[in-house]
Order: sequence, then structure tokens, then C-alpha cells
Amino acid sequence: MVKILVADDEPIEKAVVKKILDVAFEGEAQTCLACNGREAMEVYEKEKCDIALLDISMPGINGLEAAEEIRKKHENSVIVFLTAYDDFEYAQKAIRVRALDYLLKPVDEDELVAVLEDAIRLTEEGKPHRYDPYSAMPDKQEQSNMRQAAIKKQIAEYIEENYVNDISLSDAASAMHYSDPHFCKIFKECFGKSFTLYLTELRIEKSKELLGDITVNVKDISAKVGFRDSNYYAKVFKRSEGMTPSEYRIIRGLI
Repeated sequence: MVKILVADDEPIEKAVVKKILDVAFEGEAQTCLACNGREAMEVYEKEKCDIALLDISMPGINGLEAAEEIRKKHENSVIVFLTAYDDFEYAQKAIRVRALDYLLKPVDEDELVAVLEDAIRLTEEGKPHRYDPYSAMPDKQEQSNMRQAAIKKQIAEYIEENYVNDISLSDAASAMHYSDPHFCKIFKECFGKSFTLYLTELRIEKSKELLGDITVNVKDISAKVGFRDSNYYAKVFKRSEGMTPSEYRIIRGLI
């Protein structure tokens, strides 16, 4: 089985990449993780990895420096770089260590899988590999938009999975590995509203779906969508929809 090292000092980025690879190459490749350049070199040696997927900007020893050391010891290792910056100097250095590719964050899932498929093929064939400096790269605005879309998707997925629980902005920020103020800013940029308002609106929409089942009483519905107080749920629902949950059922002809 091919072993792929993923080194990134950003926990979210690393987790996203790992999830993509684990799903795409289940049974074909094993993912090993590192959080900086020094650890990347150690894990690569210890686990006898075949492919190194390295973030360039990491504290201490960066990805380029780690790649140079890996290349010295492993002539046929496959190296792919990840970076948030479209920097010509980075690209030049990537060429010098004979990297297979140079991917910009947030990485496109299809692009990542395609590059790793090629990396696995080269590993199995034992052929040398080289980065193509003329490959197209998205501009900075597109990079920013792609990154925001990826973050927005991850936040939305977290809330979708946890809205029935008593979650707060702090809980979400912690899960995303952000400070509360930074997460608050990011959330507003992604959704155009506060975390509390987004969560409340989601719970109301989910409750409207459940109200379609007249065998479930309103009190139980409030609990199923994360409201611990059914009276508070009715109050919030009325403020949002202009009627109580019971009135909503009557007006919609559900009862």
C-alpha cells in the first residue's frame, strides 16, 4: 500500500485533505500526518512514505526545506506542494526539488485527487517526476473565493450535524480551531449574518419539516431541532413566521 505524507500546520486544511484522500484512495493508500517541516521529515522516514504532500508555509522548517531533505535521501520520492500563495519564487524552488505539482489552497478536490492518482502511478512505476511551471493557476481573487467557499461548506456541515445539540459560537469556533473573535468575523463574511441567527433560522426550517408529521407534538419537535424550551420555540417560530407552530399546521392544512 502506498503511503502519503500530508504536512500542514493548519489543522482544518490538513483534516480536509486527509478526508479527501482517505475516501478517494481507500484500500489503495494510507495517509500519515505531520504539522510542520521537521515532523514531516521524521514521519516520512519513520513510516517509509512514498509521497509527500507539503504545505510550503510552516513554522521552523518550511515545506520547501523539508522537501529538499526528503529528496536528498529519496531520489524517487513524489513531492507535491500546497500553498495559499501564488509566488513565483516558490514555483522556482518547487522546480529545483523536482516536485510533481504545485497546488493552491483551498485545494480543489477533483484537482487534488487527479494529482495524487498521478503520484501513485509514478510511485508504482518508479519513474522520475517534475513540476510543470506553466500549469494554470487561479488568480488571487479566485483563490480567496475558493478558500471562503471551502470554509463556508465546512462550517455549514458542522452546524448541520450538531444543530440539535445545545451548541454555541464558542463550540463551533473550537471545532473549527479558531478563536471566538476570528470565527465570528469569518462566519459573518461567509453567511452575511451572525452565528446565532443562522442557527435559529436553520432550526426553524427543520421544525417546519417536522410539523408536516401531525403524529409528533410541538413540544417534541422543539426538542428535536435543538430548542430546550417549547415555549421559547413557539415564541421564536411566531417571530419568524408570523404564527405559532400550531397555527402553521392549521394554515398549511396539515390538520
